[in-house]
Amino acid sequence: MPYVNIQVTDENVTKEQKLQLVQGVTQLLVDVLDKKPETTHIVIQEVPTDNWGVKGNLYSELKK
Repeated sequence: MPYVNIQVTDENVTKEQKLQLVQGVTQLLVDVLDKKPETTHIVIQEVPTDNWGVKGNLYSELKK
């Protein structure tokens, strides 16, 4: 049973984009690892930009 966790910042990710991620990652696991879509689990977590760090700084500060 594959489990994939995708983390993205909470910056206007649409429901359609999330669906595309789920479908694409599921198909990748089918194609590469011969996994069954019925047992493949994809979780998308949206992280506030204040909780995301990059380059030694908060992402929310770098975007200003």
